[in-house]
Amino acid sequence: MKCVNCKAVADEYIECELMIVLIDLILHKPKAYRHVLFNVLNHERTHFQGLLWKSLVGFLVLDTYRSLLVKKPEEEWGTSMSISSIFWIYRKMLMDVFLGNYMFLCSFLFAIRSLLKTSAQFSRFRDLLLAVLISSYFKILLTAMMVWEFPPAVIYIIDLFVLSSNTVALKVITKSTMNRCIGACFIAHAIKFCITQAFA
Repeated sequence: MKCVNCKAVADEYIECELMIVLIDLILHKPKAYRHVLFNVLNHERTHFQGLLWKSLVGFLVLDTYRSLLVKKPEEEWGTSMSISSIFWIYRKMLMDVFLGNYMFLCSFLFAIRSLLKTSAQFSRFRDLLLAVLISSYFKILLTAMMVWEFPPAVIYIIDLFVLSSNTVALKVITKSTMNRCIGACFIAHAIKFCITQAFA
């Protein structure tokens, strides 16, 4: 893929293998995010609505597992638990996940609108939502905690990786300054953290 005017390569990741793109995503290179968000997830080539729903379900499942890992050391999980106490724990956990993510999304959109001075049309909203969901790929590292035992601090380190990844994706999508993108993402993640801690 070359530029029509200058004949330079427009997207150098077109010819790269998936592993190279993945490594550059982990290294938070904006060109890699631009490649994934604009060229790989192209509206014409992919079933955008289905991808959005699948990403949302995966995001919520991983966030539920994160909530389970955070609450696991606090509460006694034994065979002597009654059905009602198990139901209460899972109900509280799901409420925590849905309310936390709803507040995250609302505060994220408010922060984008106020800090980045952009208007969010519906198609733009879908692009921003998909960028946040796709850039939260670090949550997949939580599945390693099923196999290996890690200290609980690893959960918060993964949250920091998600925050930084969301910031780079927001910078690529909105073409805004990094400071404003950091502010918008930090506000949204801080509100989500406060909401989930308040209902814990």
